[in-house]
Amino acid sequence: MEKDFEKKYHDVETDHWWFKSRRKYLLDLLKNAPKDSKILDIGCSSGVFLKDLEKLGFALENLYGIDISDKAIANCKANGIPNAFVMDAQNITLTESFDIIVASDCLEHLQDDKQALKNWKSLLKVGGTMYVFVPAFMSLWSYHDEVNMHYRRYTNAELRAKISNENLEILKSSYWNFFLFLPVYLFRKVSAVFQKNKTGESDISIGNAFVNKILLQLIVFENKLLKMVNFPFGVSTFCIAKRKA
Repeated sequence: MEKDFEKKYHDVETDHWWFKSRRKYLLDLLKNAPKDSKILDIGCSSGVFLKDLEKLGFALENLYGIDISDKAIANCKANGIPNAFVMDAQNITLTESFDIIVASDCLEHLQDDKQALKNWKSLLKVGGTMYVFVPAFMSLWSYHDEVNMHYRRYTNAELRAKISNENLEILKSSYWNFFLFLPVYLFRKVSAVFQKNKTGESDISIGNAFVNKILLQLIVFENKLLKMVNFPFGVSTFCIAKRKA
């Protein structure tokens, strides 16, 4: 991730509708997990999600985060997260085993995603659960992906296959951010034509506070629907998988 973009990311990650709505979905899924669960957040950034888990009642000493960024881990430490480490997500060298592993928008940053998933599985306890979110569809590729230093975007079938190949049992998979797929697709295609995104800007500006609030509520509503349905397309895709052995 480019340094200027990383600073903007840290500035908005707490309140931006995209990050906040995804955290809300994950927190809702994890709220009934045993509060002594050992949890690893891969690509933890400033530790906002880990702090939310602490507020839910999970024991701080069991919450771990890794990130490739020195600045991100410094922010974690400043936010009171002791178990935060600078590490390459393709080769996490922690000696602990985890009940829950979360990787939100991380796998696409890694050149060898197969090695990363193998490594992550090795850190997951038998019976443990992994939650993996990634950007969807190469047709949505834009300057946003370039400034984020992505290697790829995934279809849901591709993500399912890569996770299943590690002998992980898929519990649920879907696309996410379904309602905004068409607007995002059109915006990125028009921006590519006019090269408006070649100015160093990305898609993460928090923008108007009212619009941010409306988009947050829209995706929170979508999160509720995800309890009953799986969406056929979206800006992101995810899998929830269990280690069988």
